[in-house]
Amino acid sequence: MPKFKPQIPKIVDPEGVTLGIEPRPMDQTTDDTRADKALETGGEPTVDFTGNTNPYINYQSIDLLLSLQHPRSDAYDEMCFFVMGQVKEILFKGLHFELFNAKARIQQDEIDDALMLLNRSTEFVELLLKTWDVVGTISAEGFNQFRDYLDQASGQLSFMYRHVEFVLGNKDKQLASAHKNVPHVWPHIKEALEAPSLYDEVIACLNRKGHTIDQEMLERDWAVPYPANESVEQAWFEIYQDPSTSNRLYQLGEALINLDDAISQYRWRHFVLVSKTIGYKPGTGGSDGVGWLRHTAELRYFPELWSLRTRMG
Repeated sequence: MPKFKPQIPKIVDPEGVTLGIEPRPMDQTTDDTRADKALETGGEPTVDFTGNTNPYINYQSIDLLLSLQHPRSDAYDEMCFFVMGQVKEILFKGLHFELFNAKARIQQDEIDDALMLLNRSTEFVELLLKTWDVVGTISAEGFNQFRDYLDQASGQLSFMYRHVEFVLGNKDKQLASAHKNVPHVWPHIKEALEAPSLYDEVIACLNRKGHTIDQEMLERDWAVPYPANESVEQAWFEIYQDPSTSNRLYQLGEALINLDDAISQYRWRHFVLVSKTIGYKPGTGGSDGVGWLRHTAELRYFPELWSLRTRMG
């Protein structure tokens, strides 16, 4: 635990930052214009720009992004905790984008496209898993120096993570309701809660491909947690009789269980790290801390793909 106070370097003058969430105006270039620019500069990077910004800053609003890190205490480790929390939120958004679009591809029976997006989703989760390596460098003593400043802020209040959970099928009306008082967030959370998940769409796809699925699984209440079903396991059992690269549904099943495996490791690592950091103290968000995390670590999004292994010989 660092005993010295942090020195926060000045990176951006806040008064010069362009506020707003809309994309900033930018020109478009082509192969020809880029070739002309390289000739003009003699192959050296362009360094002369007009106005008070440059294209890299404008493309991703970098000055605004780097103006959003405001630790609440003078504890050295809080900046690390703060930055990694924001990094995870961005990664959750990237992961959700891929899962949301994989679901859309499944709806259209475009399995190959869905496989590409699911494999990228798993890479996002692998990167999320690595964030615990950085957060894990914060000792229990270091965390306790700034924990009181968190108020009731807790990862379970992350609406971006809730979107990830909902598109994967882990629906929870109670946790969704934590955002009812946030008018610019709640309508989209509610829509995600009530929509079929990625796995619901996969099951409908299996049915369209000739595997008999119980009707109750095709017309259920999408806002309740997914219930494991024997007809779904049987469909996967039939599919897994041909574990070849040409069997796209088999490849889909493997992509899904690999994704589930990776997220399980992410949740387990979270549980272990919190146990190491705060022991059995209550969490900041009202939960019992590690007890809640242990419960979440046992979740599987696609249960039949796991239970199926018992039948395989």
